[in-house]
Amino acid sequence: MLTPRHSYRSDEEDSARWTDFPFRDGDIVISTRSKSGTTWMQMICALLVLGTPELPAPLTVLSPWLDWLGEPQGTVYDRLAAQPHRRFIKTHTPLDGVPLHPRVHYVVVARHPLDMAVSLYHQSANLDRERIAELTGQPAPTGPPRERPAVRDWLPSWVDQEVDPRAELDSLPGVLLHLSDAWARRHEPNVELVHYDDLLADLGGEMRRLADLWKLPSPAPELVEAATFGRMRERADRLAPDTLGVLRDRQAFFRRGGSGQGRDLLDDAARARYEARAATLAPPDLLTWLHR
Repeated sequence: MLTPRHSYRSDEEDSARWTDFPFRDGDIVISTRSKSGTTWMQMICALLVLGTPELPAPLTVLSPWLDWLGEPQGTVYDRLAAQPHRRFIKTHTPLDGVPLHPRVHYVVVARHPLDMAVSLYHQSANLDRERIAELTGQPAPTGPPRERPAVRDWLPSWVDQEVDPRAELDSLPGVLLHLSDAWARRHEPNVELVHYDDLLADLGGEMRRLADLWKLPSPAPELVEAATFGRMRERADRLAPDTLGVLRDRQAFFRRGGSGQGRDLLDDAARARYEARAATLAPPDLLTWLHR
């Protein structure tokens, strides 16, 4: 068993749940930051592996979030052990927190951090915090909910936030830590980086590229159509990651699939501040690729 170099734990997830996981040759591990295309890549994997848009179970059942504490580890292990097909498993843990096996595939989806942050802001209002606390064994939130600033006012503070990137993975330092680790591994034969904007620009081409890398059949047009944002939003009841009732509105999970919304919310000075801060947190070639 290969031991990860780092451990990641929060109130809701624990990367240690990967330590004893019995991998199979050909497994696909989907490693992303929150709101960076996780569910989209899970759907792409489901379509490529199963070869049909009519999934036999909700997407989150087919592709569980292994390190989430809302479900017992044994339950998740047993469900994956019972799957006869190639498995595709979700994690928000960076690759340095997951065992890396040479016969397992790892795919990391990258999204412009400002766009990811805007989606994260809206997603926060759609989460049932009491239900999440119940599932993860945490104290229920008390008192009235805090009033949030408008997203236009919140985003610059997210850019400027000084935090430990290994403790606050959805911060700007945490996002760029996750992607920098994957970027350093991009030449490894079983690690693949996918840009969110490439999925927007040429979904069919990206699906065919991944199918070729993973030795899977090339997707028919109806499979590519099933992976479009609009079609996924129509099927939110089956595709949103919510079998245990943590979302207030499943359709709102698929709020918007576009790009550029974060940059449009910042004025010139705030955009310059973001670019300067990002330059201290990630290598320039990664940022050129990420921001293109």
